[in-house]
Amino acid sequence: MAEEIRAEMVANVWKVVASAGDSVSEGDTLVILESMKMEIPVVAESDGVVQQIAVNEGDVVQDGDLIAVIG
Repeated sequence: MAEEIRAEMVANVWKVVASAGDSVSEGDTLVILESMKMEIPVVAESDGVVQQIAVNEGDVVQDGDLIAVIG
């Protein structure tokens, strides 16, 4: 079952750390968001393989936007 990781706030995508096909463990950073001069890491909530990174560096995400899918 695939797990969708979604944005929890409006933010800029500062850095994309993981790529599709990467194996990740719970707690690994996938993407780093920037909001109000703060860096917010978006982490994997379970072990798996990244199936999709749905954002690019420089994108603006809204609350609820898809960031990544882990399977």
